[in-house]
Amino acid sequence: MQRFHDESAPLDSKTRRKLEDQRRMQFRRAIEDRVEQRRLQLEMSDYPELIAANYLLSSKAMHRKSGGKAH
Repeated sequence: MQRFHDESAPLDSKTRRKLEDQRRMQFRRAIEDRVEQRRLQLEMSDYPELIAANYLLSSKAMHRKSGGKAH
């Protein structure tokens, strides 16, 4: 969670380093998430039939959880 920070107030070096580290880690996590998404998309594109099968299985499971009859 990001806190409000008044840009006009002077920061001590410890606080400034902490804020920089938080920004760096947030950026790093975003990059790692993006890399993982791309890797998964590439893996799934190698097997398009699995995408359809997974969709059908998940839709049947969702239908059963909602109390309806599976087709």
